[in-house]
Amino acid sequence: MTRGPHEPADETDRISELQEEVQQLKEAVTSHAVVDQAIGMVVAMGRVTPDAGWAVLKEVSQHTNIKLRNVADLILIWGRDGAMPPEIRAELEAALDRHSPTQIPGAPE
Repeated sequence: MTRGPHEPADETDRISELQEEVQQLKEAVTSHAVVDQAIGMVVAMGRVTPDAGWAVLKEVSQHTNIKLRNVADLILIWGRDGAMPPEIRAELEAALDRHSPTQIPGAPE
């Protein structure tokens, strides 16, 4: 039986591949949790839907050229200690302005 082009040469290679895949999955789960928490903060702060919170996070990431996970980390740090880099704060405010309702629901007109 011949090996295909993507089959490991031996079991040690396969174990290494699986360990690497497990590590990547662990990182993805952690990253997903951080992003979800940041979306929750954006939703609460900006009074937007979760979909709009996701869009805000993506826009801040794209407009600042910072990975989405890192933007999410910065938002969580800001929630804990109030510190946020000025360029992130400015972009977050701009993105929220684009996605926020024009009026707070339930407010008198």
